[in-house]
Amino acid sequence: MATISTAKFKTGLTIGFENAIWKIIDFQHVKPGKGGAFVRTKLKNLRTGAVQEKTFRSGAKVDKAEIDTSTMQYLYDDGNGLVFMNVETYDQITIPREAAEGAMKYLQPNMEVQIMQYEGETIGIDVPKTVTLEVAETEPGIKGDTASGGSKPATMTTGLTLQVPFFVNQGDKLVINSTDGTYISRGK
Repeated sequence: MATISTAKFKTGLTIGFENAIWKIIDFQHVKPGKGGAFVRTKLKNLRTGAVQEKTFRSGAKVDKAEIDTSTMQYLYDDGNGLVFMNVETYDQITIPREAAEGAMKYLQPNMEVQIMQYEGETIGIDVPKTVTLEVAETEPGIKGDTASGGSKPATMTTGLTLQVPFFVNQGDKLVINSTDGTYISRGK
């Protein structure tokens, strides 16, 4: 594994240390009045999804984790895991449900996603930043209440539950931000 200096840190970089693979979510170079400079980072464990803050000495070296990504199409859930097809080679792989935990709320059949693998192990699924999902269940809309600013809970066909405006009804298609699970707009 190649090493990288903390001076080369950037958001999205993947590093390996403490027997885990981490993605840098945020970082800040700090140069205090006394003592040596350091780099404060916020890291996401790609295997567990846990977020942790870690401080590195300025100039310290860490292992750079080479993550392979491939575009795959989600086909179906076979009960044991999620089945994906490589869009270039048409090879199919089954990914355990645990590895797809965060993405499952947004996956729909035929959706193209990025599968991240490290040394043959699937460590994550990147879904598009916005997805269009159908409302499976919500309270009926209130007639004439189109922009009052309030919200109500809605459950999507994928199982995702989020707050939506009062005018949203069951069966509506909504554009959802997949990074934080929030309502953006009505979809088509």
